[in-house]
Amino acid sequence: MIEMQDVWKEYKNGVNALSGISVRIPQGEFVYVVGPSGAGKSTFVKLMYREERPTKGHIFVGGFNIEKLRERQIPIMRRHIGVVFQDYKLLQKLTVTENIAFALEVIETSRRTIQKRVAEVIDLVGLKEKSNMLPMELSGGEQQRVAVARALVNKPSVVVADEPTGNLDPENSWIILKLFERVNDQGTTIVMATHNRELVNAHKKRVIAIEDGRIIRDQERGEYGYED
Repeated sequence: MIEMQDVWKEYKNGVNALSGISVRIPQGEFVYVVGPSGAGKSTFVKLMYREERPTKGHIFVGGFNIEKLRERQIPIMRRHIGVVFQDYKLLQKLTVTENIAFALEVIETSRRTIQKRVAEVIDLVGLKEKSNMLPMELSGGEQQRVAVARALVNKPSVVVADEPTGNLDPENSWIILKLFERVNDQGTTIVMATHNRELVNAHKKRVIAIEDGRIIRDQERGEYGYED
């Protein structure tokens, strides 16, 4: 479960990114976060995995009280949260397998478990035949599938995706969404910030719309609601 209670975020430059956000996302839900550029969507999702800290308010993610976490507790919390970025953030000198395995190596998972789990997620994202390739040898869509596999390898209870299809063509965007839906069907919470109108309208899920740092719409099976 994810819960925000009267959350505010003001940056040091005086920009008020979020103002009084309160929302509850039950475990296993799929949520799109939409809104104009600069509305506060990225800040909203970054708070969930403690990339940013709230100025005021309370945030709970999977049993963790986010704003009260000590620095040494953050890596423990992040084992339960998978994060997917728009620009992939892969390690360019590591292969597909090594990029995914790295997420398990840093938490000292056994080699046997790493081999088993990495093979499972590579198969899930359909990259078995490219497991020994470097990121530069892959298309953008394939790189994003590696990023999704890396986010899933720890079997997180929550996956947070910040514009995961922003750099992809329509075909690859559908592939990424289908991956998220498969994982969501297994009980993982998905929170996806997006500008992809077609995906949101075609695959109806809960939609949270943010404008000027406030939630202005929260709909079950909602639509994107903005013109291109």
